[in-house]
Amino acid sequence: MATRVLDLVICASPRPSLPARPSSALLLRQELGFLTKPAVGLRISRTHRRVVPAVGSSSEAAAKERIARRGTVVCEVQDPATEVPDVTKETWQSLVTECAKPVLIEFWAPWCGPCRVAHPMIAKLAKTYEGKLDCFKLNTDECPDLASQYGVKSIPTIIMFKNGEKKDAVIGAVPESTLVTCIEKFLER
Repeated sequence: MATRVLDLVICASPRPSLPARPSSALLLRQELGFLTKPAVGLRISRTHRRVVPAVGSSSEAAAKERIARRGTVVCEVQDPATEVPDVTKETWQSLVTECAKPVLIEFWAPWCGPCRVAHPMIAKLAKTYEGKLDCFKLNTDECPDLASQYGVKSIPTIIMFKNGEKKDAVIGAVPESTLVTCIEKFLER
């Protein structure tokens, strides 16, 4: 039986603005059918090298199954964005403009790394100030007109609204204490 040795490598995703140039190891894994589903989390194996049967051999499927089972999930990224509800152009009036409570809006985009860092903080603040403050997120790729209307030029941008008016803005992935200070200024005592 002919065999090939396959080195598994960790490949980082390129930035969205750069063209994707797959490595030879990635192309080989695609050819062998190892990339049938997207990777979730970091996977490591007990060994650095694996012996894989040649393409077309009878035990190719068994080898793929063994390789898929051997990886161990070290860290799986959760989607924290599901905890904070979305606001859109259609819901803006009712959720932000007409709201009696202060409203915190995170302007973000799915491709933005710092935005993903800010999501858990916003979710935590939403739970902490539940009943006193409404927290939402607005995808700037889906609602660019709202982002430009409020002067959002960089994401993440977190804007505080009170009585439908923009009161304060925080730009970038900042420490939680900065957001708490911003929120406390607009909560009624």
